[in-house]
Amino acid sequence: MHKNTIRQITLAGLFIAIGLILPMAFHVLGPGTTFLPMHIPVLMAGFSLGLPMALLVGILTPILSSLLTGMPLIFPVLPFMILELGTYALGTSFLYRTLKWNVYVSLLVTMVLGRIAAMSAVWVLVNYTTAKLPNPWVFITGAITAGVPGIFIQLILIPPIVIMLRKRNLI
Repeated sequence: MHKNTIRQITLAGLFIAIGLILPMAFHVLGPGTTFLPMHIPVLMAGFSLGLPMALLVGILTPILSSLLTGMPLIFPVLPFMILELGTYALGTSFLYRTLKWNVYVSLLVTMVLGRIAAMSAVWVLVNYTTAKLPNPWVFITGAITAGVPGIFIQLILIPPIVIMLRKRNLI
């Protein structure tokens, strides 16, 4: 197996593990959903891994968390989290690693795209299933408002970490 492939698989496993542990720690200490703890390792995976491996982290992290911890709920939350986190991982990997965009721009654009993906999933769930979710606009407005602390944490912590890792040739 190629050295880079082993490194990618190892990092993917690390990001998934952090994505399982961090939300549990935040939920024990307080309102975990306010701080969006699962988003941080998934976004970091996007900045650190190639497209397929990053996407795998974005999809597997909420699925494994749901199966192992019961968070998020399998229905109706898991479907839109898979889409949102998959978009985060794919977006940051593509914009930062493939297109070589600035870390801040990559993060901001991806955060918007992830919210759009979540809103689209909620629209499908509301219109084509028995999911008891608010109107997609109300949902996304509420999600952004409730997640402001987590959004600030992402904007403040992630870019300097990515820049530091990049300077040390770790990503």
